[in-house]
Amino acid sequence: MADPKGFLTTDRAVPTRRPVDVRIKDWKEVYEEQAFPDLQKQAGRCMDCGIPFCHSGCPLGNLIPEWNDLIWRGDKNEAIDRLHATNNFPEFTGRLCPAPCETACVVAINKTAVTIKQIELRTIEEAFKDGNVEPLIADRLTGKTVAVIGSGPAGLAAAQQLTRAGHTVAVYDRADKIGGLLRYGIPEFKMEKAILDRRLDQMTKEGTRFRPGVNVGVELTGSQLRTKYDAIVLAVGATQWRDLNVPGRELKGVYQAMEFLPWGNRQALEEVETPEINVAGKQVVILGGGDTGADCLGTSIRQGAANVIQLEIMPRPTEERPAGQPWPTYPMIYRVSSAHEEMDNRMFAVSTEEFLGDGNGNLRAIKLVETKFENGKFEAVPGTEQEIPADFVFLAMGFTGPEKTALIEQLEVELDERGNIKRGLDYQSSQEGIFVAGDAGRGQSLIVWAIAEGRSAAAEVDKYLTGDTQLPAPILPTARPMMV
Repeated sequence: MADPKGFLTTDRAVPTRRPVDVRIKDWKEVYEEQAFPDLQKQAGRCMDCGIPFCHSGCPLGNLIPEWNDLIWRGDKNEAIDRLHATNNFPEFTGRLCPAPCETACVVAINKTAVTIKQIELRTIEEAFKDGNVEPLIADRLTGKTVAVIGSGPAGLAAAQQLTRAGHTVAVYDRADKIGGLLRYGIPEFKMEKAILDRRLDQMTKEGTRFRPGVNVGVELTGSQLRTKYDAIVLAVGATQWRDLNVPGRELKGVYQAMEFLPWGNRQALEEVETPEINVAGKQVVILGGGDTGADCLGTSIRQGAANVIQLEIMPRPTEERPAGQPWPTYPMIYRVSSAHEEMDNRMFAVSTEEFLGDGNGNLRAIKLVETKFENGKFEAVPGTEQEIPADFVFLAMGFTGPEKTALIEQLEVELDERGNIKRGLDYQSSQEGIFVAGDAGRGQSLIVWAIAEGRSAAAEVDKYLTGDTQLPAPILPTARPMMV
């Protein structure tokens, strides 16, 4: 194990965030670098417990106690090898995952958890800095071809694994650049896109072929795909956003979060001088209290919004674990993101009844009412109606499944009762040779689930193409694709 007394003698310490008044003036990541000796002390808090529940908390089955011990000992090279053994993209998860491993940490039973997420992130960053992340090129090619549709974390993980197995893999995406929500949905201040590009560079050198700007199902039909490739992996995500059908929805100024966030990234990267959706000097309201809502908040602040209010229909969570969510489950508690640290005007237990216009088709306000949860549904509290000024409203209320595109129809794959693409435990859809990975089959979920499913689907595709596989894949029972 690491420091035998580390969890007793060392307090939890995470990297500091850059001062608010400094970071809101740029789009750079918010965290400062933690001194490596301090990181080692944090790794030394790991108990290397007999039953590491952090493994079950992580869908990837990351070998957390092993690389914690290696970092504590200063063996960076072996640490990154153990980390990459289960996770293709720790630089993504180390920034974006909500860290269910930490809520399952044994130290967290009666103390604060080990800073697993930060140790993971720093391990991969040290490896990149030292030149220890190199292309892994297959010894030989199998002659088999695979098309991966979608370039989010599930698609990229599947593509990298299959390329390393010797298959010829092409990744298609309808956007003008590869990356999916990693590029267009995650704000620059949470993950700078140079982080994504350097991993794509490694994958290109390994032999993965990228085909951005191709709307598969339109420019390349399903039948053409089936003719050209020996197997297909559908990793199209769950991008069908949840809408809010209340009076005034058609007013100019009401947008989906994913209509807004890509413009923030384009602005951050100086691809546009003035984005089409620009909230500078405006009153902004965000519907939805999750991570996407916080991303809209941070983006609005950096664009220069006059004020931002974030609404949530649920009551304010407690700051301690609810009794019904005991360790090692992931608890629904009150959290403060970096964006909330910059401006926190959250309102809980409220619902939108109507968007109000100015008579010229533009949004001017929203009408709210307080809510309470009774008889299995949310009920409005009479007499609590109020209006809030709003020039822009962003709907950040989650997603309902994959878009029902022409490709889905052309491939004739079946959907389940939730609208996701139906698949078996081998990740294969109702059509032979067509596999499904990530949110497209699972429904909206975490980035760690996406990578885990991409790895697992890749192993099944390899087995389908060659009769066997040596590709590693998560083996946790909780990683079965039919479970949510």
